Amino acid sequence: MQKFLPLFPLNLVPFPLEDLNLHIFEPRYRQLLNESLDHGTNFGIPVFLDGKLLGFGTEVKVIKLSKRYDDGRMDVRTQGIRVFRIIDFQNPVEMKLYAGGVVELLPEPEISPSVMVGLSQRVETLYKLLGEKHSFDVNKPQPYSFQIAHKIGLSLEEEYNLLKMPTEAERQGFLIQHLERVIGVLQEVERTKERIKLNGHFKNLDPLNF
Repeated sequence: MQKFLPLFPLNLVPFPLEDLNLHIFEPRYRQLLNESLDHGTNFGIPVFLDGKLLGFGTEVKVIKLSKRYDDGRMDVRTQGIRVFRIIDFQNPVEMKLYAGGVVELLPEPEISPSVMVGLSQRVETLYKLLGEKHSFDVNKPQPYSFQIAHKIGLSLEEEYNLLKMPTEAERQGFLIQHLERVIGVLQEVERTKERIKLNGHFKNLDPLNF
């Protein structure tokens, strides 16, 4: 399915069903959000990375206007809907201040509480190594991969690659591989810390028998 969307490029990766709070201050995006609020229309957030507008992004809807300032700025709460691919980009849209384009809307993500055992185990291991707690919920109505993606050390480029993957199984497999690398690094750091702690202490050394 194709449709036209006003576009609000950002240097971040919003995921479907993720809540995203935005502070709107530029005139072009104030115009975009005012039109969205007035008409109940959605807009798109394509990913802007390393000075380039990338081809994929997320359609979002405004959930709430949290605050409107006297100078026209506003705080809005949005929520992701589904991923899109840009087909035709216009900057600016005719007679508007903001950019827009024709996009291909990809299917909305499947909502499944199933999580690969290997993924949940690695998430628990990661947070144990970090000494932190998490509040991830496998029953939350959002794909688990999108729920944890911002909180397991992915780079922006890796988050973008995750966004483009069409199935939850593919995304979870990708995250398992990522966590394997991260956990390996953290475990080596812990071993290094232990070696550093031992350095300088009196040690009982067994005599070597040649």
